[in-house]
Amino acid sequence: MTSVPPVVRRRPGPALAALFLATFVMGSAELVVVGLLKLVAGELAVSVDAAGTLVTAYALGICLGGPLLTALTIRIRRRTLLRTSLACYVAGNLLAALAPGFGTLLAARAVTGALQGLFLGTAFTVAAALVPPERTGRAISVVFGGIAVSTALGVPLGTLAAQHLGWRAAFTAIVVLGALALLATAVCVPPVDAPGTGGLWAQSRHALAPRVLAVLGVGLLLMGGQFAAFTYITPFLEDVTGVSGTWLTVFLFAYGAATAAGTFAGGWAADRDAARTLVAANLALVGALAVLHVAGASRVLVALALVLWGVVGFGLVPSLQYRVGLLAGPGRDLASTLPASAVNAGIAAGAVAGGAAVAHGGARDAVLTGLLVCAAALPATWASGRLRPAAGRRPASAGAESRSPG
Repeated sequence: MTSVPPVVRRRPGPALAALFLATFVMGSAELVVVGLLKLVAGELAVSVDAAGTLVTAYALGICLGGPLLTALTIRIRRRTLLRTSLACYVAGNLLAALAPGFGTLLAARAVTGALQGLFLGTAFTVAAALVPPERTGRAISVVFGGIAVSTALGVPLGTLAAQHLGWRAAFTAIVVLGALALLATAVCVPPVDAPGTGGLWAQSRHALAPRVLAVLGVGLLLMGGQFAAFTYITPFLEDVTGVSGTWLTVFLFAYGAATAAGTFAGGWAADRDAARTLVAANLALVGALAVLHVAGASRVLVALALVLWGVVGFGLVPSLQYRVGLLAGPGRDLASTLPASAVNAGIAAGAVAGGAAVAHGGARDAVLTGLLVCAAALPATWASGRLRPAAGRRPASAGAESRSPG
């Protein structure tokens, strides 16, 4: 008699904790290099601007390499792919730690970025398979929560270690933690599904359907708007709000802590109604950025706006991931990598738009640019909530939203 494999009925807590640890490591590795640019540039004899391409290479790896690797590995069993991609990720960071020159380090960053995109998409699929449909959003939020927590904890600690022990120490710490995450994943994550659902062509038809691309476009706009402003939030706080030194750190930490809390709250909200959560988050973003632009000189209002921004800015990501998986149906294995691509593309485009605004009128104009982009996204966000999966193609992990009236 065939039935759901008993291993899938295990308590999902240990498996989700292992996935959380893995994404915490990846989030730390992705962003810690921002604090290492001068150290890398000095040791490897390149300019700081050139060292900055380490950030770009990683982001491009996620955007382009993640979906490509997923397409090439679509028929491999999910747990096998999870372990293999994480093992290769650890090896890539070991190469970065030992890199004899800048070219090797740059290549390692591009490859590890692609492997992160592959791992994240697979982890979202595995996490959704470990829980009942009505808890899909919360499972997704645990996976993404590792990245959110890394921005508040892993990145500052890695930067601190690098300042005292050198930039290679930060990558060495990532290798050690990554090895622990690999062990935890091997021990705690049970088999799920079978191989990837269908072949590449079948996956692509559903993953790249117009309804899926529409939601991805919303994600790109919302992240682009946020990072047009956030990329230049430090000069905004210094020049407009008038905070510096310890108070600047406090304001930024409040934002970072809010993003971590918002990610987990966002998972619960996604299970309730992912489409409405995206609209509510968009409205809150418009409100928070409007407060920053209009009342940027008030420390109290700016602090409150930053906390609200942090909660909803990353709290919307589980709903974005949830909606893409829901609308992709049988193509969800490939589609699961696409939100990360959209988010990173939005971050890159937003940073460019914010830079142009700063060159024109200063940090306040960067916040205004973010506000205008998020406001322009609102009709699209509302309209995307009306989209439904193709008839007969509703995925098993549709959750509460699949039961809502169409």
